[in-house]
Amino acid sequence: MPQLDPAPWFFILLSAWTVFILLSPMKTSNYINLNDPTPKPYKGLNKPWSWPWP
Repeated sequence: MPQLDPAPWFFILLSAWTVFILLSPMKTSNYINLNDPTPKPYKGLNKPWSWPWP
């Protein structure tokens, strides 16, 4: 049974990881601001939620 040449697969794997590593900071920088030491307060509900029992 013939064996496959692993050289093209190593190149494909290396190029895929290179693209992933180069593009991941651009994707995550839209969600996380690393230079902002004070996070913004949550702007969700305006009033606090009260328990239905006393």
